[in-house]
This record gives sequence, C-alpha cells and structure tokens, in this order.
Amino acid sequence: MIWDWDFALRIIPDILRGLGTTVIATFFGSLLALAVGLVIALANRSDVTAVRRSSRGFAEFIRRTPLLVQLYFIYFVLPQAGVVLPPLLCGVIALGLHTGAYLSEVYRAGIDGVPRGQWEAARALNYQQGQTWLKIILPQAIPPMIPAIGNYIILMFKDSALLSIIAVPELMSMSRNIGNDSYRYLEPLTIAAILYLLLSGIAVLLLRIIESRSGMARLTG
Repeated sequence: MIWDWDFALRIIPDILRGLGTTVIATFFGSLLALAVGLVIALANRSDVTAVRRSSRGFAEFIRRTPLLVQLYFIYFVLPQAGVVLPPLLCGVIALGLHTGAYLSEVYRAGIDGVPRGQWEAARALNYQQGQTWLKIILPQAIPPMIPAIGNYIILMFKDSALLSIIAVPELMSMSRNIGNDSYRYLEPLTIAAILYLLLSGIAVLLLRIIESRSGMARLTG
C-alpha cells in the first residue's frame, strides 16, 4: 500500500478530535488515580484492621486483574445493577482505579522514605494528624515520587487506547473507524502512532523538567 498524502491530510481533523478525547480521559483518569492511590496508601496505614485489610484487598484485586476486564465490568455489568454511565466516564473510572492501585505503592514508598525524625518532630510540635500529613510528611514524600507517578500517567495515556472497545471516540477508535470506512489503515494508524509517540515524548520531557526543579527546590529548601 502506498502512502496517500491527500487522504492523510483529510483525516487529520477527525484523528485530532479523537486525540482530544484521549487527553480528556487521561487528564481526569490521572486526577482520580492520584486521589485513589493516596486514599489506599493512607488506609493501609490505618490503625483499624478492617480498613487496612479492605484497602489492601481492593488494591491487590485491581492490580491482579486486567484493565480490560475492569473496563468491561464497569461498562457491561454495572448497568445490570441499574448503574448506567456514559462510555467516557466508564473509561475514566477504569483508568483511574487501575492506575490508582499501582500509585498506592508509589505513595507508600514515598511516605516510608520520610525520616522517622520528622514524625517525632511533628509530635514534639503538638501537630494534629492532619497537620502532620499536610505540613510535614506529604511535602517531603511527594517530590521523590514524581518520576514514578509520571511514568504511570504516561502508561495510562497509552492504555487509553482500550477505551475504543466500549465505543469511546478516542484516538485509536477514530483511527480504526476511518480505516474501516475507507479500507485504508496505513495512514490513520500511522498518524495515531506518531501522535502517541509525540505526546509521550513531550510528557517525558515535562516530567524531567519537573523532577529537576523539585530536586533543586529540595537542595535550596
């Protein structure tokens, strides 16, 4: 098959619309993942045994089952229980929960990396538990987590291609539909691959800049 530049230029607007949906899914999925990961990490440190075991069991279940299964469950099974959600929202929830379960381990490692003396200093200052987390522990724990968190978000961006299975009009779905309609797959799939590569590269570059600045802030802090 020979590359057709006229066809490639005609389909770019449709593919870019799909890219916009992919970015939206990744953005909101990332926000959910960051929140879910932190909640699981904090629950794992709870003094209440039931809370601790439940959070660990949930995280293990999510990590040990494929994202595709979780996506199907949210999209196909929940409606049978009366919970009907738009396809994009189903995708955001699946991406957020799946990535959040992995991020909980990143949070755990970051929190465990805070010197024990910092906890003792907080007690000496009579800080409440919330103050200890917000003012002392998390500000020190989060900067070292940035590379790992960024890598998981980039993986989420690429995993968002699975949303095409539930009819979310994201990048992969639009490329596949164009190929199905025109019987030309070379151009749409190649353009999609280039866009995935380009945005992933930009994300890696931004991640390195943030990591560098956070490292400089720790040195000057």
